[in-house]
Amino acid sequence: MTMVSACPACDALPAAEAVADLELATDAQIALSVPGVHCGACIATVERALEAQEGVQSARVNLTLKRATVEADAELDASQLIGALEAIGYEAHELDAGTLSATASDKAGRDLLMRVGLAGFATMNVMLLSVSVWSGADSATRDLFHWISAAIALPAIAFTGKPFFVSAWSALKARRLNMDVPIVLAIALALVTSLWETMLSGHHAYFDAALTLVFFLLAGRYLDHRTRAVARSAAEELAALEVPRATRLRAGSEEVVALADLAIGDLILVRPGGRMPVDGEIVEGRSELDRSLLTGETAPVFVEEGFVVSAGEVNLTGPLVIRANAVGRDTSLHRMADLVAIAESGRSRYTSLADSAAKLYAPGVHILSALAFVGWYLYTFDMRTALNIAAAVLIITCPCALGLAVPAVTTAASGRLFKMGLLVKHATALERLAEVDTVVFDKTGTLTKGTPVVQNWDELNAEAASVALALAAGSAHPLSQAIVAIGDGLETADVSEIEEIPGFGVQGVWNGKSVRLGRAEWVDAIPVEGSAVYLNLGLAKPVAIRFEDDLRAGAKEAVSILQSQGIEVHILSGDSEGAVQTVAADIGCSNWKSDMLPEDKAEYISDIAAQNRKVMMVGDGLNDTVALAAAHVSMSPASALDAARVASDIVILGSDLSCIAEALEISRRARRRIRENFRIATLYNVIAVPLAIAGLATPLIAALAMSTSSITVSLNALRLR
Repeated sequence: MTMVSACPACDALPAAEAVADLELATDAQIALSVPGVHCGACIATVERALEAQEGVQSARVNLTLKRATVEADAELDASQLIGALEAIGYEAHELDAGTLSATASDKAGRDLLMRVGLAGFATMNVMLLSVSVWSGADSATRDLFHWISAAIALPAIAFTGKPFFVSAWSALKARRLNMDVPIVLAIALALVTSLWETMLSGHHAYFDAALTLVFFLLAGRYLDHRTRAVARSAAEELAALEVPRATRLRAGSEEVVALADLAIGDLILVRPGGRMPVDGEIVEGRSELDRSLLTGETAPVFVEEGFVVSAGEVNLTGPLVIRANAVGRDTSLHRMADLVAIAESGRSRYTSLADSAAKLYAPGVHILSALAFVGWYLYTFDMRTALNIAAAVLIITCPCALGLAVPAVTTAASGRLFKMGLLVKHATALERLAEVDTVVFDKTGTLTKGTPVVQNWDELNAEAASVALALAAGSAHPLSQAIVAIGDGLETADVSEIEEIPGFGVQGVWNGKSVRLGRAEWVDAIPVEGSAVYLNLGLAKPVAIRFEDDLRAGAKEAVSILQSQGIEVHILSGDSEGAVQTVAADIGCSNWKSDMLPEDKAEYISDIAAQNRKVMMVGDGLNDTVALAAAHVSMSPASALDAARVASDIVILGSDLSCIAEALEISRRARRRIRENFRIATLYNVIAVPLAIAGLATPLIAALAMSTSSITVSLNALRLR
């Protein structure tokens, strides 16, 4: 039966829904974390590699977030894109686009920016009129300029000041006071006084000062908002790092399902190179796991049936079937995210020098203004004079110098640190850095480069080296890749029937003999201390190929300078005792701990902090994220995992660590400059306030005084550059 529509919209709505459904069915957005991009050339290389893949419609790389966003056909698998990037030397991890999109919209930021722009535009126009009045415009001309100023200022402030009005009203409704209440009072008093003076053909109006106050306050609020937006919650990044889909086994067949559809008891297939989607137990298969992301342990761990695995670990060599015993928010990865969120909430309670000063300054100014009003009213019994002088006190004490004291210094110091290769992310990071008396380093990836390097390659003869290269080329294992890297350009042996045995190593046939490269027990070798693989050439005695993780440039110098400054240095690592002891001895550090879990590191830092010490944590891995968030201030290298970088206050852009000690010295100098600026602002008020109370503060004098104090604190801040 043919349905008759009641109106054109009834026909249009189903059609629009059909179009929307069609769009959803044909397109998909894949988000990849690519921590290795660091310049424009990297962006172009990564985008070209992604767009060359079949099914990719477009690819865009965000350098700041180190993230690639790919528009692709719905059936395209993210693992294909990850493989393409790894083939050109870029590590990549799939992110949950749904989790990231929840924080992508910044409506509040755009709203604040729009109000800042409008307030600035209105301020400039009113200032032009005020200059004419200050220059001598009189009687009717002055009144006309005041009326025009009122026509611009009143609607502009009514609109742009909405964030302060709403906040103050909410506080008053709850019968409490916040910082926006006195701000709104000052703005309202300045407007009422100015309007009254304009109506009575008075000489002075403060529309320009009221607009300037709103503009600076909005600008400060927007900068604060941007700082918080850039330093997104590390907990959200951790959640986004979870594998968004998993391969579930049912009745012998595979099905790809979303993580949310997994349940305890499900059998899940994890292929080599895949990340564990849930906590569980291995029920089939043998392989090696890279647990460095969670534990910091660099050596891959052999696992087989019966071993317990955790979400986030990477399967290296063989397919594994695991039975899930914890999914969703119950996994170890989510528990770590919860710990990070708790630690971050503790850090947010830090009160900056500016906040401390504002708590004393704001009430003091308003008490002075009230006293001026009462005093002048009792002296003259003239409401107009008393109100004018009270408004002048409020306006001339507009905290321009105080508001610039901290931002000017932190901007100058941040610029100096950026030139040294340090990116300051958090607004109060410099102040907290200046208080540090203890520095805790992670080992792998922080003090060391985080990649194994062959130490005894010269001990292998030509035949052994060529066979080792041929076998290593057949595996993606990190130690095999280290062998391939050191033998790059050398001749490889003609080894046939190369086969990787998951969890054991690589074998093949060379000159009619079976040759193996892998675990000690698999090649009948006697294990040596430290990280090593063993090469068996058939009849000859197996050879051990040893690996070590090299120190980063400047690591030894940084520790030495910090210790000479009286700062305690500690090393916390999830790696084995021998590996940590070797690095600690190399850099001259006697305080070290090995086999530390993420929770252990955070607890260790909390114990030090309980002794009234200020701890700086320097780390790079997921296993350091909780400790980074729990420390008084934190740093991470640019090569660190996204979650670690997000949890850090400062990012080390280069590979040299020697800049850490100099950063501490610059932060202490910055704190001294901030305090000097507070003294300058206080001196300004000591001179300006009596003038205002005495009734001598005309708008021209107020403008000159505020400008002089602001320029003075800015020049003092520039001494840091």
